This record gives sequence, structure tokens and C-alpha cells, in this order.
Amino acid sequence: MNTKTQARFEARARVLKAVAHPTRLFIVEELSHGARCVCELTEMVGADMSTVSKHLTVLRSAGIVEDEKRGNQVFYALRCPCVVNFLGCIEDVLKQRAKGEMELVR
Repeated sequence: MNTKTQARFEARARVLKAVAHPTRLFIVEELSHGARCVCELTEMVGADMSTVSKHLTVLRSAGIVEDEKRGNQVFYALRCPCVVNFLGCIEDVLKQRAKGEMELVR
């Protein structure tokens, strides 16, 4: 693998690592329905503001979300809504896996 190819795969891995947490997956799914302020996400997640802010920082650093200050609130939105397609693909993998496991017990 050459340097350029390795850099491309490392960049992809950073994006995958950013969503590789249940809370961040939840946030991405919620943002697929529209922008949300940090206060809304904090309530939905059921964690304190600093924890949710750290998760949002990881997602923003990976380029998955973007933020916009509106008055004294910060709203987050998906920067690339196509990430939701990837989540749908994960659901398909889980369904296929479950189907395969069910066939083993028949």
C-alpha cells in the first residue's frame, strides 16, 4: 500500500472511529431528523452537557457534524447527511447476521 492510499484509509478509519460509540450513533440518528441544540441533545441522551459536548466535538472533528451559534445556543446538524445511509447498511448487516444465527438453531 502506498502512502497516499494509506492516508486515505486512515482518514476513513478516523470517521468510523468517530461514530463507533452508542451515544454518538444516537446523536447522528437524531440529527438526521434536523438540527438540534446542545440542550435538546443533552436531554435526549440523558447525560450532562459536558459529556454530550465531548461527543459532539469528536463528531465535528471527524467532519460528520457542523455547528451554528444562534443567540446563546449552539445548534448541530449533519454536515454530510449521507452518513445515515451507512447506518442503514449497518442495520442490514445486523439483520443478515440474525437471520444466519436463526438458521443455525433450526
